[in-house]
Amino acid sequence: MLSLDVLRISSRSFKNNRLRTLLTILGISIGIGAIFFLVSLGYGFQKLILEKIATEDSLLSLDVTQENEAIKLNQGSVDSIKEIKEVVGVYPLISQDTQIIGNGLTSSAKANVVNSNFFSLEGMTVARGAFFQEGEDDKLVISLAALQLLDINPDLFKDIDITVKIKEKEERETIVATNDVDAEGNKITQKMVTPASFIEKTYKIGGVIEDLSSSYVYIPDVSVSSVQFSDYDKLKVKVDSTKNIDQARNGIIEKGFFVSSVSETVEQARQIFTIAQIVLSLFGVVALVVSAIGMFNTMTIALLERTQEIGIMKAIGASSLDIWKMFLTESMMIGFFGGFIGVILGFIASQILNFGINWLAGVFGGDRAQLFFIPFWFVIFVIIFSTIVGLITGFYPARRAARLNALEALRYK
Repeated sequence: MLSLDVLRISSRSFKNNRLRTLLTILGISIGIGAIFFLVSLGYGFQKLILEKIATEDSLLSLDVTQENEAIKLNQGSVDSIKEIKEVVGVYPLISQDTQIIGNGLTSSAKANVVNSNFFSLEGMTVARGAFFQEGEDDKLVISLAALQLLDINPDLFKDIDITVKIKEKEERETIVATNDVDAEGNKITQKMVTPASFIEKTYKIGGVIEDLSSSYVYIPDVSVSSVQFSDYDKLKVKVDSTKNIDQARNGIIEKGFFVSSVSETVEQARQIFTIAQIVLSLFGVVALVVSAIGMFNTMTIALLERTQEIGIMKAIGASSLDIWKMFLTESMMIGFFGGFIGVILGFIASQILNFGINWLAGVFGGDRAQLFFIPFWFVIFVIIFSTIVGLITGFYPARRAARLNALEALRYK
């Protein structure tokens, strides 16, 4: 029997038993749609969260801090780390408590002195404006909390100057011996305090970070190049490739520093989401199993209804293999259409829910987000998986049909 004939005969059930076949396909579609909906929700949450904690550049970065007080982070540390062949850049972070002046008000804040490359490696974003770029030594980035302390409208910050007091030298205490002696003849010492010295730098606001929890500013390191900072709070190390992250990390650890990276957090998050996606898939599989039982029932009833037809086909020359292929083709077609319609149903359900949640977020002043993410390969996988389920479900009825004796099948009523 030609393949085209097998396909034509197998598709007759779609015409002869339309309602039963449609309900069977719908049952498969609901199971596949549930899997598609839940897994795409898991992928959406994973993509949404990973985009919040990591950018492409941040996956190439390592955070280097002091392991102990014996080893300081300073220019010598920077030069030492730069010797590692996988390292393409080292960018220090210097933080100090300071005062900022703007809009006629003064407030305390933390001043972070960084290179312009620091922001992309840190994976930071601004809600308004932009980060300062290389060569822009007259701009700063400020947190929303600091703006509010200075009573500055976040939408009208472009023409406002911010003055930052930068500490040049720390306060020092020295013990000086005097010419006076005490009753025992020992020279009396006196504590001399050298006050800390500051310089004031004025900047334009370049960008605003959406952070209401703490008050801080980021200023370009080139604007305070005359200041000799003795120690750094953190080093941001850029590696040439994600494949070399481990080699670079080990090289820095050997030098006595503590190293952490966003890529470790991302990998842990991916493992957690993988488990979550498996759990979500299991809920959909339950619905699919119920649908598969219904499909098995449909194929078994089709076998009983067409027993005489199978007998006639065998009597006029159809082989057991032809009967086998006919039933398997029919079950695979049901599985394929069930998967295809299930993808459509899952997609529609995900878009409706996403629209509803974003609408509520807009009403209550929240941020809109895409909660569902559907990789193209997953769409193909779901349809193939559904077709395979149909194949497996129809295997037993096809086997029984192929083994029917032609004479007994003709006598069946």
